[in-house]
Amino acid sequence: MGLPHALTRDTRFRGFLLPEGTNVIPLLFSVHNDPAQFKDPASFDPAHFLDPRGGFRKQDAFMAFSTGKRNCLGEGLARMELFLFFTAVLQSFALTPLARPEEIDISPLMSGLGNVPGPYELRAVPR
Repeated sequence: MGLPHALTRDTRFRGFLLPEGTNVIPLLFSVHNDPAQFKDPASFDPAHFLDPRGGFRKQDAFMAFSTGKRNCLGEGLARMELFLFFTAVLQSFALTPLARPEEIDISPLMSGLGNVPGPYELRAVPR
């Protein structure tokens, strides 16, 4: 879910009149699971973000930090922190799963405002 917004004027949306002042909460889940945007959106597939040569491709439909002029102010900091954290981990350790990849269940334990992941175990071998 995105942050709530208030309409600044009367707005027609899909045949409904939404009056000025109405609070609207964007459901980003609907965009992230849109088959018109992602091939097989229900599965975890890093290829959604790769070009034919294997390089990173920005996917406009992926809105982890919302979108527009009121998107998350901390997006740049969050991306930098994630890059530094994962770079340090991957430079120091080789990560290997304890089970075969096809045996790992990535379905959430619970879904609501967000997805609650199940417990995962891996081995961190110092490099």
